[in-house]
Amino acid sequence: MIEAVIFDLDGTLLYTLEDLKNSTNFALCEFGFPERTLEEVKRFVGNGVRKLIERAVPEGTKVETTEDVLRVFKENYEQNMYNCTKPYNSIEKLLSDLKSEGIKTAVVSNKFDLAVKELCKKYFGGLIDAAIGQRDDVPKKPAPDGVLAAIKELGVAQKNCIYVGDSDVDVLTAHNCGLPCVGVIWGYRDRELLESKGADYIVTDPLEILTLVKKLNR
Repeated sequence: MIEAVIFDLDGTLLYTLEDLKNSTNFALCEFGFPERTLEEVKRFVGNGVRKLIERAVPEGTKVETTEDVLRVFKENYEQNMYNCTKPYNSIEKLLSDLKSEGIKTAVVSNKFDLAVKELCKKYFGGLIDAAIGQRDDVPKKPAPDGVLAAIKELGVAQKNCIYVGDSDVDVLTAHNCGLPCVGVIWGYRDRELLESKGADYIVTDPLEILTLVKKLNR
């Protein structure tokens, strides 16, 4: 029986790319570095904001400078992460329907913890039962730690969970936790990549996730 669905955030529940790009470029410009395109930022995301900035700064940038760029990025993003961000179509209905079916939900993201909690609170209110972001004391995905912490917080058995995400990092995360992975193709990676990395299921519409849960629970 599936009792809980664990979701990635960026590219899975929320379209966040414009705000990530704008805060990245704000930080880069503060240090006189060239800006990055939307497509470049799309390739850079998935492994946390530190890795995003490491990929965005010019090759050979000093570690200390990269850390300063990251600090400016975080400060700017905290003030601007709602400008263009929005849930993907049907996500709110999916979460509401899962709740009506008695299915618990959690978000585990490599985005920094404060942003994850604030975004989930603003866009989903009480529809998310647990929200966990990246913290310095917890290994980020694809390490299983965040997902296992979410499962513990939900109070469900690990074998009764599935994981939903849009990237190769998400597929590996799910498998590192021993969970089936549902790959979504409306996010920042494509079907071919998800299939090649071993996603157990592929969905093209959020409501297919509810259908899948009901099918697995028959």
